[in-house]
Amino acid sequence: MTGFTDYVDLAAERLGGAVLLANDEFFAPKESLLRAHPAEWREGVYTDRGKWMDGWETRRRRSPGHDWCVVRLGLPGVIHGVVVDTSFFRGNYPESCSIEVATVPGTPSPDMLADPATAWTEVLARSPLAGDTKNGFAIPDAPSATHVRLSIYPDGGVARLRVYGEPGFNPARVRPGSEMDLAAMENGGFVVSCSDMFFGHRHNLILPGRSSHMGDGWETKRRRGPGHDWSIVRLATRGVVHRIEIDTDHFKGNAPGSAMLELVNASGTHSALEEPTDDWSVVLPQTPLQPHARHAFDVTCIPATHARLSIFPDGGVARLRLFGTPA
Repeated sequence: MTGFTDYVDLAAERLGGAVLLANDEFFAPKESLLRAHPAEWREGVYTDRGKWMDGWETRRRRSPGHDWCVVRLGLPGVIHGVVVDTSFFRGNYPESCSIEVATVPGTPSPDMLADPATAWTEVLARSPLAGDTKNGFAIPDAPSATHVRLSIYPDGGVARLRVYGEPGFNPARVRPGSEMDLAAMENGGFVVSCSDMFFGHRHNLILPGRSSHMGDGWETKRRRGPGHDWSIVRLATRGVVHRIEIDTDHFKGNAPGSAMLELVNASGTHSALEEPTDDWSVVLPQTPLQPHARHAFDVTCIPATHARLSIFPDGGVARLRLFGTPA
């Protein structure tokens, strides 16, 4: 499975995703759908309702209709694909599924989302599912969304739901002239590419909060030849960066020796940003870094849409923060 799974899981619990409502959850609770860890199997374990299953499972339907649940995305954005994971559901998985999305402002209650007046748009028509399988579906041309409704036909169990896409920038959350982290995923930032991410995914660079362990940052393999590693961040919105934070938290024997940060005001494609060009402006020249430390730098204020963090020669960075004001 490639392509859309390289985006951010907009429904992830750590980003604020939650399963708000389900029409039935007799055998297994709806909340398990978004658990971060892979589904597990417990041989011989039963509850007073039946076999213990790690996922969301409804009772056997004896009347017309189908089952469904509603998910609040942790980060509103544009969905590029979903994974409907039926791991360990072998004789009790749904025959098929469909996906709808909605954009509802504020923090609507489950009752509001269940109201027939809420406008849902189908982005994945009813599609067959396989049991004990990570079923992936690309979703082209989807509108921006705050909520997702997963329907299963007619009933059964789903272990995990992943909703991959790009977070969006919401200008209503920013007061004019106020400082914000222009790189933050929760504000709409996105790490578009990097040279390597063997040990830690590039998206970890801009996750909320500080890292919880070494695997919660961006880390490259050990470089055995010339060159250096880099990562390119699309800012949440065009803005003026005036302060940088590079955090090597938990990287003690594998922090980069130094780092450099460049900015560019670009309108081209992501791939074009990787090509050699003189358009990038160095705002933080190559500067030594300390292991397991939080580094802060004031920089010359220039408008930008993208940032490139270069590390020399390789290693791990827990978080990158680019504080500034929207242009």
